[in-house]
Amino acid sequence: MCSLVSDGVGYETGAMLRAAARAGWGGQTLGRARGYVQANLFLVPEEVADEFAAFCAANSQACPVLARGRAGDPTLPSLGSGIDLRTDVPAYLLHMPGAPALHLPDLKQDWRPDMVPFALGCWFGAEAVLLRAGIRLRHTGLGVPSPLFRTSVDTVPVGRLAGPLVVSMRPFRIEDIPTVIAITSRLPRCHGAPVHRGDPAALGIVAPGDPDWGEAMAIEPGEDWLYWGCGLTALTALEASGLPFACHAPGAMLVTDLPEGPA
Repeated sequence: MCSLVSDGVGYETGAMLRAAARAGWGGQTLGRARGYVQANLFLVPEEVADEFAAFCAANSQACPVLARGRAGDPTLPSLGSGIDLRTDVPAYLLHMPGAPALHLPDLKQDWRPDMVPFALGCWFGAEAVLLRAGIRLRHTGLGVPSPLFRTSVDTVPVGRLAGPLVVSMRPFRIEDIPTVIAITSRLPRCHGAPVHRGDPAALGIVAPGDPDWGEAMAIEPGEDWLYWGCGLTALTALEASGLPFACHAPGAMLVTDLPEGPA
């Protein structure tokens, strides 16, 4: 377990969490290095990179692109100093056609010269801004990832990439919801404003107690649900394409040096 690391004033930085991952820490980045933008990492074959970029642009609320790298280059210098995408994420999934996804601690042995890296925005990066505004984040207080669902809402297809919108679902006190919407609408790198409020059935979520990813949560009196587009939308489209690719494991993000706040 990675203990809290300090930069001298008592909090973690993105560089510190990347160094912990490089040293072998394999935990989740939920609630870690608050104040720094976190990113979903995708490594796609060069042959599909332009299609993937176009798919993300067409579905930008779920898949905001923070950076695109060069084929075979494991750095993303616009996101942080010294980033090595082969080692600086706590856990990886390697997807190959016709085989179950392979969970890996790093990609040192599986890096390919045709891999093109993409970093997509993650909701985790909004947490510090909301906490500073006095918003209760019940899922982070419990130390569990929020529930995530495939919806019945179709994405805009591009080439070989298509599939359903994936959303995260989080409970908030009703009196806090206008503030949550106002704050997150100014954070497009973290998916921006919610896409829906209230009844999960309106998004085709028929079993809210059985999420596709994350942990189930029950609504409490005085709360309502808010839903955001999620970077796992890109994962679902890539899985359906039958293409080989690699990505972070859900909940194990690339933590950048970018400060939270409007892009």
